[in-house]
Amino acid sequence: MNAIILCGGLSTRLGEITKSIPKILLEVKGKTVLDWQLEKLKKIGITEVVLAAGHLAEILHQNIGLHRDGLDLVYAIEEEKLGTGGAIKHAWGYVSKPEEPVVILNGDILASVNLADMVKYLSPASDGMILGALVDDAASYGTLEYDSRFHLKNFKEKAGIHLPGHINGGIYIFNPQTKEYFPAEKSFSIEYDVFPKMKDLYVHQSNDAWVDIGVPERLEWARANWKE
Repeated sequence: MNAIILCGGLSTRLGEITKSIPKILLEVKGKTVLDWQLEKLKKIGITEVVLAAGHLAEILHQNIGLHRDGLDLVYAIEEEKLGTGGAIKHAWGYVSKPEEPVVILNGDILASVNLADMVKYLSPASDGMILGALVDDAASYGTLEYDSRFHLKNFKEKAGIHLPGHINGGIYIFNPQTKEYFPAEKSFSIEYDVFPKMKDLYVHQSNDAWVDIGVPERLEWARANWKE
């Protein structure tokens, strides 16, 4: 199995906090966000991780190098803005086992979900699986609509309703055939240009702790409260 971490975003929501450091190198409870993520990937037998890097890629490389916590790191550096989908497409070209599934993590999330459970329920015939993370207040997120078999039906846009809900948790497992849905263009969105085309994508519903550290208040919460 392969692994990609998306860590090339501009981090504009964090302002001065990430002016000179990639958000994936921000520390939470004595470890970088990257370290938290690599730890999870290592537990499912991953030995090599492709870092889809762009903004401040040279800082990431200088600080992390080619090896971390027993894992080999490969840098897929974007020379231009590719969007979430384009970044995945570009990074997929760097994986060492293209015939196997790939686990993809957004570089600004912390999640206590057990990735082994996601892998266990992945059907090789499906397009893949997306983490459905429970949040107490889904008003600022789009939520997931799925049936009793956890087959994804629709991404519901932000409704501004302050209620709990399962949202796109920023962790995906894609089977190799998923690449057929990628546009020919270099730059595109995984959320708007690929997911709507997928006919057999499933949701891994999780009520485990999850946080997006991409805004200052959530980063502050994680630094005060995060634990696996």
